Amino acid sequence: MTFYGDLRSETAASEDFASTANAPSAATVFPPAIDRLDLTALDDAALMREVGKGSVDAFSVLVDRHSSALYRVAMRMLADAAEAEDVLQDCFARLWQNAPRWSPSGAGLVGWLHRVAMNLCFDRKRRFRVVTVDTMPDPADDAALADRRIEADQAARAVAAALDDLPERYRAALVLCYYEGFSNALAAEVLDLNIKAMESLLFRARRQMRTLLEARDVACADLEAQA
Repeated sequence: MTFYGDLRSETAASEDFASTANAPSAATVFPPAIDRLDLTALDDAALMREVGKGSVDAFSVLVDRHSSALYRVAMRMLADAAEAEDVLQDCFARLWQNAPRWSPSGAGLVGWLHRVAMNLCFDRKRRFRVVTVDTMPDPADDAALADRRIEADQAARAVAAALDDLPERYRAALVLCYYEGFSNALAAEVLDLNIKAMESLLFRARRQMRTLLEARDVACADLEAQA
């Protein structure tokens, strides 16, 4: 990620300041880093303690561990690769900033990161309204394609379009519970809901998604083809 260099620069600047202001030495402020192989064996809470002490290596392990899932969520919420990448960067920047004050609770770091990412997605959806225009049709492909592959591609596009048409909270519930496999309890924590409210939200989201798919003539058989 592009912010690694910035964080290393910040660490170097801290060391320069320490030497000129009679502050504790860098070795005191930032104890010797744990070997990276050892870091990968630590759980999220232990890594966050290391990040809170200024460990860029521990931070990079958390980025490697969680970035793929967060990017998937942002892409399904925003349907824009550049926006999803920005959300990912902002999310981990906030992790770095909040690490000294962070303490594990509830769903732990996974819940915290997804809540931050989801809120960033909500903010972006409210600030920016994407105007869609008709696109040029794809050139005809002379290669023979199986009917099942064509149906699967059509179903995938229909599902993505229907998901994008859902209200943001409905979309968030489906993305977390069905695409990411979160339990209702974990999704409720991410969305700051109680479990009953989460179950109600999920029920309404499924019902509206079904209505949108039926309007696009997408049947269960089509969804099975997509799978």
